[in-house]
Amino acid sequence: MAKVIIATNNKGKVKDFQSLFTPMGVEVTSLHDFPEIEEIEETGTTFEENAILKAEHLAKELNIPVIADDSGLMVDALEGRPGVYSARYAGLHKNDEDNLQKVLKELESVPTEKRSARFYCALALAIPGKETITVHGTIEGLIATDKQGTNGFGYDPIFFLPELNRTMAQLTAEEKGSLSHRGNAIKELMKVIKAEGKDFFVRG
Repeated sequence: MAKVIIATNNKGKVKDFQSLFTPMGVEVTSLHDFPEIEEIEETGTTFEENAILKAEHLAKELNIPVIADDSGLMVDALEGRPGVYSARYAGLHKNDEDNLQKVLKELESVPTEKRSARFYCALALAIPGKETITVHGTIEGLIATDKQGTNGFGYDPIFFLPELNRTMAQLTAEEKGSLSHRGNAIKELMKVIKAEGKDFFVRG
């Protein structure tokens, strides 16, 4: 059976990919299955660069296909911040609550109509002997003035979707998966994989 590694320790992300690849006969594993691998330093200046760094490093080390993602929040009033620093915006301790509180603090005096933002996700698929593929997905919204909802993680409780009148943290897992930045990026990746044919993951 063909295999692919998802370069993450996030069980939720792994489940998303398993639901897509298992019907194609592709076995999905994650960094949970390779505890000896150290975390790869994200030194890129864009989401795409970081995703490629992670995917190509692991694909070379393990000699099997690897999918890596890098994603985050981009706030227009903050000139695109937190951006690639989303996970560590309030410090290297990577605390979700501290990160979102910092964003709320910086937007205290910003009116609703100027609180536009988007979640951005870049995916890189690195396969030994083939050129790395990158795709991306986004979702547009506004930054709320306070937290709403208990689902999701990261900045979800303050990312408001006007058309649904809810934050990302108020959506079910199914709703989030169908419209999120990561869900949209996965859809784009699947288009590329299907166009390449069924033997895309088979090692020669």
